[in-house]
Amino acid sequence: MYYGKVGRLVVGVTGASGVVYAKRLLEVLKDKNIETHIVVSKTAERIIKHELEMDRADFEKLGRYCYREDHVDAPLASGSFKTDGMIIIPCSLKTLAGIASGYADNLILRAADVTLKEKRKLILVPRETPLNAIHLRNMLELAKIGVVILPAMPAFYHKPKSIHELVDFIVGKILDIFEIEHELFKRWNIQSYE
Repeated sequence: MYYGKVGRLVVGVTGASGVVYAKRLLEVLKDKNIETHIVVSKTAERIIKHELEMDRADFEKLGRYCYREDHVDAPLASGSFKTDGMIIIPCSLKTLAGIASGYADNLILRAADVTLKEKRKLILVPRETPLNAIHLRNMLELAKIGVVILPAMPAFYHKPKSIHELVDFIVGKILDIFEIEHELFKRWNIQSYE
């Protein structure tokens, strides 16, 4: 049952490299007993297989509820289905463009559209680089209406020693936006770095 605290999140996984970020986010949310509704695109399914050497079924075990992108009658396609927000991680620039233009032709785009119209938090984690003017314009338009653009750009002040620590930094930043307590990275404190 939904009680109004951070208890239910939608997680979209799209066709960009960096599905390790989605995997780690889902692991942490599962550990924190946060109800997740996952939508994995067809392209993301192939990238999960390639980058994580996991099949879709094993990846989806990280969430509580899972949907295909063509499952447009899923509960999260309706504003009456209460959530605390949505994260698209990684967010392909095609998906970002679809959200910016209001083109909701699959469940990930529809859930993002619902998140916006219901004034809930929406975080997009683009990983592609470099960015052209069209990408930047789309990001700016979304940022103007309150979408959080959180590129997969980890910091290095905490002196990470592994890819896992770099991934945890980005996941921790997402949790911070939803005010979910964590200890995934060492926070900046000038005294601790002197």
